[in-house]
Amino acid sequence: MGDLLRFRDDAPHDEPAVTLDSFLGQTNATAVRIESGDDARSLIPHLGQIGLIEVSFPTFRDGRGYSSARILREAGYDGELRAAGDVLVDQIPLMKRCGFDSFAPQAEIDAATLHASLARYEHVYQAAADGAVPVWKLRHG
Repeated sequence: MGDLLRFRDDAPHDEPAVTLDSFLGQTNATAVRIESGDDARSLIPHLGQIGLIEVSFPTFRDGRGYSSARILREAGYDGELRAAGDVLVDQIPLMKRCGFDSFAPQAEIDAATLHASLARYEHVYQAAADGAVPVWKLRHG
């Protein structure tokens, strides 16, 4: 497993994440793991008690986790949102735009390559969960 990458100022959440089904069956967990195919919307009534939501990426080709992140951020979740699994360096900028702020990749990611990937594009073209102002709005107000 690669190192944990975080883009947050608070301490990492250290409680192990439980499955979505386990979480919905209990009331005291503060960390949840969403697998591909789980409906992130079922967490919306509980967002205030959750400190970490870990979203599984079983393969780099499975993009359902991007939708889960966007749904959770749009619903007001401001806790740690972690992409875990087959996370590739070139996906991290897009994952950050969707709302992920923590990453647990299977393979180690070179720090210089990550920095270059994050710095590659100065402007964005559409609004997203990260709050970056689209370039068209910068130009035209």
